Amino acid sequence: MTVKVKSEKLKLWYGEKQALKGVSLDIYENKITAFIGPSGCGKSTYLRCLNRMNDLIDSVRIDGKVTLDGHDIYEDGVDEVAVRKKVGMVFQQPNPFPKSIYDNIAYAPLMHDMVKKGKECDELVENSLKDAGLWEEVKDKLQESGTALSGGQQQRLCIARTIAVKPDVILMDEPTSALDPISTQNIENLMTKLKEKFTIVVVTHNMQQAARIADYTAFFHMGDLIEYDETEKIFVNPKEEKTEQYITGKFG
Repeated sequence: MTVKVKSEKLKLWYGEKQALKGVSLDIYENKITAFIGPSGCGKSTYLRCLNRMNDLIDSVRIDGKVTLDGHDIYEDGVDEVAVRKKVGMVFQQPNPFPKSIYDNIAYAPLMHDMVKKGKECDELVENSLKDAGLWEEVKDKLQESGTALSGGQQQRLCIARTIAVKPDVILMDEPTSALDPISTQNIENLMTKLKEKFTIVVVTHNMQQAARIADYTAFFHMGDLIEYDETEKIFVNPKEEKTEQYITGKFG
């Protein structure tokens, strides 16, 4: 298996408070990796290190290494915008731009000169919406506002928008926590399909979700990576007592 993203002894502080305590982790290509653990355990903080989103917070200090395809993304001279193009992000709350469905998808590829206006751009919009499982629902209303869609559709639009810039990796921070059960199932099915083309990393509070969709699961606690393994091993036969206690609901 190919390691797509790797962290080595990654530490992070918010001011004086240490949020990550030396996390070393390999994330495999074309797999779904889930991060689980109680609130405040560092899983979302770690996720945001993988595309340098924490750079946007003034008080943050980072030590250690994160590599994408073997290249250190924190090295001097690396353009964080280029990193975020390769490592896309889908957030907890769907956040479509206040633009048409079409423009939500087309905006970034046009800005990055990835496509030309017209047929080429039309095809990219269609393919991105198809990949996100949304095309059939919106193909007759592409000029309507993305914010007029239902919550589940908005989240799939945000996934389509992420796909449109052709990233290698898609990070998802609790992508279904604001959605109803049917929309959640749609997103889960979509993630399983998308891993054929992308490497997917998802933070989830929902352990059943991790068990359903993830190939690998990492359990975080108090800024430490406690255990990381194939999902079935984590849930059926964890090595660490703390993992077992969390999974069986003894704390969390």
